[in-house]
Amino acid sequence: MSFSRRNFLIATGVAAASSTVLSACSSGNSSNGSSGGGKQEAAKAQKAMVKIGTAEDSKGPAPEVSGAKKGGKVYLLNDDDFSHLDPQRIYFAWNSLAMMVLARTLTGYKVGDDGSQTLVGDLATDVGVMKDGGKTWTFTLKDGIKWEDGSDITVDDVRHGIERGFADFTTEGATYVQSWLVGSDEPRKSYKGPFKGKHLKSIETSGKSITFHLAEARPDFNYVLAMHSYAPVPVKHDTKQAYDKKPFSNGPYRVKSHVTDKSMVMVRNDHWDPNTDPIRNAYPDEFDFTFGIEQETAADRLIADTGNDQFAVSWRTVPQSKIQQATLKAKDRLFSALGSGTSVYWINQTRVTDIKVREAIIRAWPTAGIRKLQGGENRGDYATGFMSPLVAGYKSQDVWGKLKNPAGDPAKAKEVLKAAGKLGTKVTYAYQNDPVNAKVKVVIENALKAAGFEVVTKPIDSTTFYDQIGMVDNPYDVYWGGWSADWPTGYSDFMPCFHSSKVVDQGNNYSHLKNPEVDAAIKAATAEVDQTKANDMWAAVDKQVTELGAFIPDVYMRRIYMHGSKLANVKMDPNFDGCMLYKMYVKA
Repeated sequence: MSFSRRNFLIATGVAAASSTVLSACSSGNSSNGSSGGGKQEAAKAQKAMVKIGTAEDSKGPAPEVSGAKKGGKVYLLNDDDFSHLDPQRIYFAWNSLAMMVLARTLTGYKVGDDGSQTLVGDLATDVGVMKDGGKTWTFTLKDGIKWEDGSDITVDDVRHGIERGFADFTTEGATYVQSWLVGSDEPRKSYKGPFKGKHLKSIETSGKSITFHLAEARPDFNYVLAMHSYAPVPVKHDTKQAYDKKPFSNGPYRVKSHVTDKSMVMVRNDHWDPNTDPIRNAYPDEFDFTFGIEQETAADRLIADTGNDQFAVSWRTVPQSKIQQATLKAKDRLFSALGSGTSVYWINQTRVTDIKVREAIIRAWPTAGIRKLQGGENRGDYATGFMSPLVAGYKSQDVWGKLKNPAGDPAKAKEVLKAAGKLGTKVTYAYQNDPVNAKVKVVIENALKAAGFEVVTKPIDSTTFYDQIGMVDNPYDVYWGGWSADWPTGYSDFMPCFHSSKVVDQGNNYSHLKNPEVDAAIKAATAEVDQTKANDMWAAVDKQVTELGAFIPDVYMRRIYMHGSKLANVKMDPNFDGCMLYKMYVKA
């Protein structure tokens, strides 16, 4: 989830296309990719089902998994340690996967067996009471929810978790709520956190209720509070910076031990009451994480499936170099699903000002050839827009006919370019300099040349790629990018990436789109109280920015994981692109 899902994809999406993760392999498609599984997969990309739950939906316990049994130990094979376990410092998908069983939030997502999601009250009795068109929100805590020492969770703890997000040592977390509470894009200038005894006037507490007074209407505020950046922290047990290594749990597990960069053990939290929790099952007794295991090594061990590895699961996606072997030897232990991110190629509208030139680039773009080099169907399903199928309101709107012809159509592109009097237009394509992207560059260059463009390619070192393309005056016309919404509505897709106010150095509007109609549509969708109507409005924004040629749709990114033979019901969390610890179980 950014080090949330969003920034995780920004920070590592380019690496996901590197030779380490996505080396070339056969996808089973025809050579030009215009037929076969890719087209069908794109057409079948499952639309997200995200509904607003009721107070009844918010009651525990979570629905039982058929055949599941309690007990046993699960082993997690990780390459890296968690960067943060302090909830206010979490903005990264894999940190949130662990935090799901350590830190409950006011709201959360109940995930069905079919992948559908329902927003429910987690710590709260329901999804909140909205007033003033979304400027005022009130939540009431459930009875019987306790910390790992048996003490009650209070609204003071909830407020403390929000307020410590303003502290100078929690800068890695999300800042949406902080900005809305003080009405500023630089919230730390208005409030420094709770450690000197001052509380925000915009948060009121009374009994078991907490009320937020926002500077702007936020009808989807209850979605935002499901982010772990806004989890409560006990006032009495806040160790500030030290809290990062051993947070206090209110979930089904607690941290027993944590040796940085080596291991972490989570065991049951005896004070977690499943009757209060509509989301988590928590079948295993223990989770043992080992850090420093390379992805390929983890894959080899899981394929071999011996000893404790029979009870293990990969924490990172399986490398493409191991997919064929894993499919042959462990097909029944692979689990794959669309992740929450969309891969695109941005078109810099500061430089490429003519919509016909942008159209020609898009029509010529060899999406199928690129995908084949990056892992074929394992890379993802062909995208038609910017909004992921896992975001509420998604619609497959194939503006540019990419599903019909993902290989691209340089001849048609050349017609468009010629009619516009733009034959010979120079296009500068920037890419991360690695072996796979060097091959991708050739495919792109050939397609654009065939369409009548003069093509210049610029390799950029991976360590400075985003620094360079993040400059408003960068000298590039087209460059890769990946994005994922922080919560499954359109706001955190389109506000950061397409609003004109975000065209700033190191901002996220990489296409430099400045369009008053888009800004107005974003504002209207943001303010819409009826979330069903808002979802339709976000889908319309998706079509709008796609038609403007702000980007070239690439793929809805796919993740592939593997587990040992002694584990069951191992599924991917649709929000955090990894396995759900709280749904799996150890076979008897």
